Amino acid sequence: MSSFRKALKSRQKNHHERSQPVFRKNLGLLEKKKDYKLRADDYHKKQNTLAALRKKAQDKNPDEFYFNMISSQLQDGVHVAKKPKEEEETTEEQKKVMRTQDIKYVEMKRVAEAKKIERMKGGLHLLDADSKQKNKHTFFVDSKKEVQSFDLAKHLNTVPELVDRVFNRPTLKTLETKSIQGAVEPHDVQKLARQRMHEYKILSQRIDREKKMFVISQKIQTRKDIQDKTKKVKVKKETPNAAAIYKFEAKRKR
Repeated sequence: MSSFRKALKSRQKNHHERSQPVFRKNLGLLEKKKDYKLRADDYHKKQNTLAALRKKAQDKNPDEFYFNMISSQLQDGVHVAKKPKEEEETTEEQKKVMRTQDIKYVEMKRVAEAKKIERMKGGLHLLDADSKQKNKHTFFVDSKKEVQSFDLAKHLNTVPELVDRVFNRPTLKTLETKSIQGAVEPHDVQKLARQRMHEYKILSQRIDREKKMFVISQKIQTRKDIQDKTKKVKVKKETPNAAAIYKFEAKRKR
């Protein structure tokens, strides 16, 4: 009976491990047996792993080969299977087709831009554009006296206010027989002038865009041409405004 009383859990005394003494508080918490057990198990596990790897290295056959040795690679310390070559890169033929599609797309956009430019030029005529070269109209007379007394308005049969115009310059007879059509008030004329300048600005931007697309298509075509195995020499380097120029070896066609 006494032995049964000693075995009872309720009558047993809980034995607590002592804590860190006060004069050793600066060293942190005192390691308990459960902490030591975790640390010891981890240490022994690592030692067993190292021992197994050493044994495996000693027993390895130097002529041993697996295809996985060349079809895998290390990424962040982990072996990862390599992708097949077909998935990793495209063939030369596929690259040429892709570049051809790029050329066709760029050329299509360039042609569309060129058509828009032609339509805008047909509407604006570029008669009073700042970038347009000024035309010269030379009048010939018989003597120096006529040069001194030469009246340009009288010679052109128009009013002096319209002499500087390069377009829409009616004669005196037209002004007398027909009524003026269009804007007459100064603010309306200024508004039309602003609209015309805005159209010229858009036209200039479209012309620049068309030139850039032409350069892009030339560069794509050059990169496509140098894929050829023919021997070539670079004559001129590529610039932002022009593609590179190559001189290819003359090859006799069969």
